[in-house]
Amino acid sequence: MMSVTATLSKKFQISVPKAVRDKQHWEAGQQFVFIPKALGVLMVPVPALDQLKGIAKGAKATGYRDRDDRY
Repeated sequence: MMSVTATLSKKFQISVPKAVRDKQHWEAGQQFVFIPKALGVLMVPVPALDQLKGIAKGAKATGYRDRDDRY
């Protein structure tokens, strides 16, 4: 497991270390979503629309659990 650090600037910006960018194949201009988790934050890249094609292949539009069947 890789362990690297970065410093939050006065403008609240962080540069993602090159080792992390290379390992994750992240590129300039890529968008991310930040999800608060306990004492930290999960940073996840937002997938491009073409990457989502076929993700729900075979999913049924009926028989799924919905909010109406909760107690």
